[in-house]
Amino acid sequence: MPGSHVNDQQKKDFTMHRRKHSVPVSAAKAGFSRATGYRLNAKPNPLSETKARRSRRRADPLADIIHEVEEILQACPRIRAVAIYEEMMRLHPELKPGVKRTLERRVREWKAKHGPEQEVIFLQNHPPGRMGISDFTRMGDLRVNIAGRKLDHMLCHFRLPFSGFTHVHVVLGGESFTALSEGLQNALHAVGGSPREHRTDSLSAAFKNLSRPASDDATAKYHGLCKDYGMDPTRNNRGVAHENGAIEGPYGHLKAAVDDALNLRGSRDFQDLDAYRCFINGIASRINARNAERIRIERRHLQPLPKWRSPSFEEEIVKVRSTCGFFLRKVFYTVPSRLIGHTLRVHIHDDRLDLFLGSSFLETLPRKRAPHKGSPDHVINYRHVINSLRKKPGALLGYRYREQLFPRQAFTDMFDFLMETSGPQIACRTLVDLLALAHDCCCEAEPDAKLEDCLRTRQAPDVKALRNHFANPEASLPDIDVGFAKIASYDQLFHNPNSAERTLP
Repeated sequence: MPGSHVNDQQKKDFTMHRRKHSVPVSAAKAGFSRATGYRLNAKPNPLSETKARRSRRRADPLADIIHEVEEILQACPRIRAVAIYEEMMRLHPELKPGVKRTLERRVREWKAKHGPEQEVIFLQNHPPGRMGISDFTRMGDLRVNIAGRKLDHMLCHFRLPFSGFTHVHVVLGGESFTALSEGLQNALHAVGGSPREHRTDSLSAAFKNLSRPASDDATAKYHGLCKDYGMDPTRNNRGVAHENGAIEGPYGHLKAAVDDALNLRGSRDFQDLDAYRCFINGIASRINARNAERIRIERRHLQPLPKWRSPSFEEEIVKVRSTCGFFLRKVFYTVPSRLIGHTLRVHIHDDRLDLFLGSSFLETLPRKRAPHKGSPDHVINYRHVINSLRKKPGALLGYRYREQLFPRQAFTDMFDFLMETSGPQIACRTLVDLLALAHDCCCEAEPDAKLEDCLRTRQAPDVKALRNHFANPEASLPDIDVGFAKIASYDQLFHNPNSAERTLP
């Protein structure tokens, strides 16, 4: 073809055809012109042997400084080409900036010929049932929102390298033993067995904020968890991520799949955390569906699961104060006022707190994390204090946690509006009545909408009318006619009611 060079294979084809055909026919069969055929017919040797080396078209711009570059490379073989370029530009101002690419090629060629040996990646075989790998990945850059608020979270990713089985657990805090334990156990129970070995990274990120005794305790718990499931705990060398290559690459694909699914969904806002977790589980399920046959094979090689799950929480003892709550890790949580003065056991999970009075379960609170440097945080539930506020509505004015007490923004805006228009006494009384209405009628969204209407028209809410509107009338009890059975009907329970010996069937 015009503009393309003739190669050795075309020359070979031309020579073969030349045995039976003329030069023009042989050239046509070989794919070049007749003139080229006559020229090649006079040159029996292959083109690669007769091709002259191309000479330089311009002067070498690095001819005067290449010895300096080589001296730098010999002294520091791992130095970057850009550092050498900046040093040469400083020492030789007459150089043009366009020599950067030429210098980079020379450095690359020198390192290929004389540079240090590089680390070799050894591909591994993963027999079924031998290894499972866990790792954490941050997902905050995907801009997922829960009820309009940004969700700063991570994923605890578990994978079986042989089959590609994938399990993903949404983690609200950082890397911790609690998150790893819960995510790992959920994954093992989902696949129906445990591998003989569990691989993680160095776990330094999970324990870096703990004291030495706490870190040692968490490490002991992790080894105990692996022992319960019959797994040998192993880890890769610190800072060598490619040793976990069986999960490092796949979780990159998983993160991209989550981003694609969010784009296809058309929204990154979820109603609650459970909806987002179902969304993530759906993505993992589609990945597992593609590997269903290999997962079925690997399940036959997994070890049976223990009868009971290992504890995946931390436990602390707290005492409920007269302020109707307790402090736990720089966060103040409210509880029902009847628990004031009692000592509670708290099971600390990644996303929740389970409260126990003795061995009796009480309730679950959402967990919140306070910043390591900063003021304490709060988790306030107005339902826990509303009965006392009804008796002392004026306490709302100076209540330390007033802003966190209001369940929705409209309550806060209405309080500010009433403070401006009606004074503190009416504002406190009205907001306490509104909170009591939301508590008694078990509704918050509906009063919130009514309050927004009042704010748009700049009118104070009519609490009595709202209560009549939202209160559920007591349902009348139905009339139930209770019939009494006859004594003789019980004889049907016996085989032979006329015999002297009566036995139940």
